[in-house]
Amino acid sequence: MKVTEHFAKAKGKTLLSFEVLPPLKGGSMQSIFNTLDVLMEFKPPFIDVTYHREEFIYKVRPSGYYEKSAIRKRPGTVGICAAIMHRFKVDAVPHLICGGFSVEETENALIDLNFLGINNVLALRGDARQFEEKFTPHKFGHKYALDLVRQVVDMNEGRYLDDDIVNGEKTDFCIGIAGYPEKHFEAPNFEIDLSFTKQKVDAGAHFIVTQMFFDNENYFRYVEACRAAGIELPIVPGLKPLTKRYQLTSIPRKFFVGMPKDLVDAVLKAKDDEAVRQIGIEWCIQQSKELKAAGVPCLHYYTMGDAATIREIAAAVS
Repeated sequence: MKVTEHFAKAKGKTLLSFEVLPPLKGGSMQSIFNTLDVLMEFKPPFIDVTYHREEFIYKVRPSGYYEKSAIRKRPGTVGICAAIMHRFKVDAVPHLICGGFSVEETENALIDLNFLGINNVLALRGDARQFEEKFTPHKFGHKYALDLVRQVVDMNEGRYLDDDIVNGEKTDFCIGIAGYPEKHFEAPNFEIDLSFTKQKVDAGAHFIVTQMFFDNENYFRYVEACRAAGIELPIVPGLKPLTKRYQLTSIPRKFFVGMPKDLVDAVLKAKDDEAVRQIGIEWCIQQSKELKAAGVPCLHYYTMGDAATIREIAAAVS
């Protein structure tokens, strides 16, 4: 079932969904199963599966020189999504990214997903790799998420890269895109960022999932701005609890989001790590309850492998 069909079927009830990380190459699917086993009691209608490009680090050699070395790549999401759907009987939403893929590789991935009956995707540009100053697209790939959305739409209309394909099968993907309540960090201002989102909507996107935020007012302002711009798609808030003191600086640095003063003050006054975790959990619970009261279509939690914390929050909200 499509993500938008789940929202329609819920008839105004706020759903809960979760996002999981693929295991590193050489790892086991059991890590994902262990996470979802804990969370399936909340009956999520769909599970998101992220994708990460191959990363590189620089190792210091005995000579003193640095050597570029590849980090183990996380496997693609196609097989993982199929395994999740088979085991848990829920829909899976694979993330598709521009970085690291040619347009032909993207088309082949979409064909595989279609054959497996996976008809939801989240179309993202993806981030720059570690030690890269800016995002670098594949030589024969897409530069922007907008181009990726257009490719999926083309396949939904039976248009493939090979012009010799006549009457190609029409896929039926429900297309999600990212939204940024505090704007994408590369956008010069909020208005320009919103215009990019509008282009993806006009190109054929079906729903929006936001970057994490810790102040609900940012989400509400974002939704209001979207509606004023003529964007009427469901806008799903993405949520992640703060659980470690160091995240006061690491989260803003990595995800370019702000931290409310009250949250920061409470964490700084916490006596130990468990106190910090409880503060973060309670903050996310209150965020979730307010968003649910406002009638959001779904609360989408970034699990980051911490199923116990997310379960505690979901139990308090559901």
